[in-house]
Amino acid sequence: MTPSARVISVQVGVPREMGREDAPEVFDRPWTSGIFKKPVSGPAFVNATGIAGDAQADLTVHGGPDKAICVYSADNYPRWTGILWPEPGAFGAFGENLSVAGVVEEDVCIGDVWAAGDLRLQVSQPRQPCWKLARKWRIQDLTDQVIQTGRTGWYFRVLHGGDIAAGTTLSLVERPAPEWTIIAANHVMHGRPRNAAAAGVLAAVPQLSASWRATLQKRVDAGA
Repeated sequence: MTPSARVISVQVGVPREMGREDAPEVFDRPWTSGIFKKPVSGPAFVNATGIAGDAQADLTVHGGPDKAICVYSADNYPRWTGILWPEPGAFGAFGENLSVAGVVEEDVCIGDVWAAGDLRLQVSQPRQPCWKLARKWRIQDLTDQVIQTGRTGWYFRVLHGGDIAAGTTLSLVERPAPEWTIIAANHVMHGRPRNAAAAGVLAAVPQLSASWRATLQKRVDAGA
C-alpha cells in the first residue's frame, strides 16, 4: 500500500514584533517572529517559496526554496500533553504550516516526493527548531527537548505548485533515499558522539538541503 499523509490543518502567518524593552522577564523583551501561525479556511495556493500568506522574520535561517513549508505530525501532539498544554493543543503549536496525520519521523525520508493533484512536495531536511520555539512557549529548554525526542518535524521544498487544504491527502510517489528517515538524519546531526563517516554519507544525498549538506561536510572535513 502506498504511504499517505492526511493534512489536518494548514497554517500561515507573517512576522510580528512582540515584547518591550523595559520588561523584567527575558521572555517579555523585544523579539520578532513569524512562528505564530493561524489556520487557513479553504484551499491555499503553494508556490516555490511556500504557502500564500506565509512569511518568515529571519530569512538567513528560515524560509527559502529548501525550507518552503514546515511540517509537523499531528500524531506527535499527544506526547507534549503536560509539557505545552493540559490537553492536546491547537494545530500550529510548533509554528508548522502543515499539520499532518498518518506519518511520523520514522515514516518520512529525505528526498521523498509527496503529491496531491498537481502539487509535488519534496522532503529536504528535518526541521531544526531554533530558540523562538522556546520563546513562544516560555520554556527555556524546549528546543533541546524537541531535538532530543527526534520529533522535530521536517521541511518540504516545492517541486510543482498547486492548492492544499485541510483534508488533502498527500501520497508518496518517489523515495530515492529510504535509509535516510527524518529520525536517522536527526541522529547524525544531533547525536553524540559525532560520526564523521555517517555525516559524509548523509551529506552526499543530493536531495538534502544545501544548508545541511554544508554543515555536515564541514564535519567531514574536520574529521568529527
